[in-house]
Amino acid sequence: MIELDEQGRPEPPLAAGEAATLLGFLDYQRATLEWKCAGVDAAGMRATVGASSMTLGGLLKHMAYVEEHWFSRSLHGLDWRAPWDTVDWKNDPDWEWRTAAEDPPEWLRGFWRDAVARSRALTEEALADGGLERRSRHTWPDGRAPGLRWILVHMIEEYARHNGHADLLRESVDGLTGE
Repeated sequence: MIELDEQGRPEPPLAAGEAATLLGFLDYQRATLEWKCAGVDAAGMRATVGASSMTLGGLLKHMAYVEEHWFSRSLHGLDWRAPWDTVDWKNDPDWEWRTAAEDPPEWLRGFWRDAVARSRALTEEALADGGLERRSRHTWPDGRAPGLRWILVHMIEEYARHNGHADLLRESVDGLTGE
């Protein structure tokens, strides 16, 4: 049975195997970003803090990109999907951050949720095909390939870091604070 905290986030399991623990913490971090972006209107999605150009909308679109990159592209070696397949990353390396201001909040939230759903399905496939030791299909320039365990820990770190940014951004929008 999944326990939810007061914000509706799934609590990571207290006593489970390594894969279930890693996935539990990743889902908790994903739910934290969703909580921080819930109910925010277009102006709130574009709000910045201090000198930074980072926004909640940009965070959602960036994390959709990161989900696609690690689970679809790297882990399974799949081709880029829309809209990522048409981006000129060389000339616009911050495309997802920059263009999020043009996207409606509900679209951003749905786009990110869809990316997470795909990542979960692809993770299940990889677990069934080698478990946490399963190597990514896309290798680094030096030929090394991270394993699923590394990717999951990296994703927990990526979400945790950006959830700190989301805390500051959300507080600037409407005063909502939390962990």
